Amino acid sequence: MLISGVLPYGQSRILQWKDPWAYASDEGYQTVQSLLAIGSGGLAGLGFGKGRQKLLYLPEEHNDMIFSIVCEELGFIGAALILALFCFLVLRGYWIALHARDRFGGLLAVGITTMIAVQTFLNVAVVTNFVPNTGISLPFFSYGGTALMIQLFEMGVLLSVSRQIRTEIGVRRSREGPYQTRFVPSKETSSAV
Repeated sequence: MLISGVLPYGQSRILQWKDPWAYASDEGYQTVQSLLAIGSGGLAGLGFGKGRQKLLYLPEEHNDMIFSIVCEELGFIGAALILALFCFLVLRGYWIALHARDRFGGLLAVGITTMIAVQTFLNVAVVTNFVPNTGISLPFFSYGGTALMIQLFEMGVLLSVSRQIRTEIGVRRSREGPYQTRFVPSKETSSAV
């Protein structure tokens, strides 16, 4: 309750987070509508584009609360698939960071991957009322051209770091060109020569 002593609205935000149904007509309205959207999706969802909470019930349904609309329309299965894709993206980003050619590329990959992971976790946690409402968007899903452009730029940087990963046999840098494949003679070609 330290926040409630420092910030005047802190106590109402904490109370609304602890029991949004008690404040369903005021501060807890967005959280309650988000939980209703998640619950009405069920296992398989209502169908793509057939969600009801986005029809002027859930505020910021295209931004901060997009994951609750995804849960309503695609259900638990669709939401789990999207979260699995985010997990795969994060794991692949950390794999790229571990195998980066230099320390700068590795740290760059860790930073970008951690930013995507934390933003995804916070958005899903807010939508499911695990943490108080913060107003953070879901990467690659939420409305906003600037955020999407920056996230796609970050993925381009991550792919650039991944492109420079050295392999045992395969693509290597050389003086003749940017990328040349190294010829490794097989047993058939070495015996023929």
